[in-house]
Amino acid sequence: MNALHIFSSAPFFAKEPEGKLSIDKTEAYCTVLSALTWRKHNGDIYMYTDPEGERLFEKIGITDVWNGVRAILSPDLDGIDPIMFWAGAKLLALKNFPAPCVMLDTDFIVWEKLDLGDRLTAAHEEELNPDIYPDISRFVLNGYSFPEGLDFTVKPLNTAFLYLPDEDFKLYYTSQAEMFMRSAQRCDDYLTYMVFAEQRLLPMLAKKCGIEYNVLLDNNTLFFPQQKFTHLWGAKQAMRDDKRQAERFCEKCRSRIRSDFPDMLKLIDSIELFYQK
Repeated sequence: MNALHIFSSAPFFAKEPEGKLSIDKTEAYCTVLSALTWRKHNGDIYMYTDPEGERLFEKIGITDVWNGVRAILSPDLDGIDPIMFWAGAKLLALKNFPAPCVMLDTDFIVWEKLDLGDRLTAAHEEELNPDIYPDISRFVLNGYSFPEGLDFTVKPLNTAFLYLPDEDFKLYYTSQAEMFMRSAQRCDDYLTYMVFAEQRLLPMLAKKCGIEYNVLLDNNTLFFPQQKFTHLWGAKQAMRDDKRQAERFCEKCRSRIRSDFPDMLKLIDSIELFYQK
């Protein structure tokens, strides 16, 4: 099964036009393990990025962890607001990646072989918290109308992992999400707009089309111990705030690479970023 990682530099440069693009060690280690474990258990994985992202990965020295790195994304997200829709690149990249496919966040690791069958599969459901998923009357849109027949009571789907078996539905979902993003009036309520485009539209469109779906993780036991998946999620900020916690995580990653991917040790040992304090 082909999988897709996505990285866009557009949100960074929109905030810091003269800044120096980078990723920290914890993000780099998790990205490497996410790619390597997918290749070991489930198939090929590609990185879709933009020219600045491609240069960053080449500079760090991790391009070989993917089956290919392709700079297909526009540095300005083709006119979509990169601050308001900081994850919009995921939807644009997915539109151009052929189904059946898996879209995989770089902080999500799959530790075993998956049997996905022919049913759309996401990471897990999310609750309809009105602070995050408000009533659609809150949205200010210019020229976009929601498709008829949507069930707005359907729970959103977290897309840190997303398997889309059907090309036609993938294009329908990504095109609707793109139209929504392009129509949104700039405001400070970034979170609700982004998660609507990426995570709430998806199950509503699936239900409208009569498409059933699965999830990898039960939302009620989301934080219970399990061995199949790792999603850093909020832990990324905790590690930015605590260098000792970050270094412990990096050492665990190094140990896992040594044990599971001994053929990659020469590459990993050559990456200067991994040994910076």
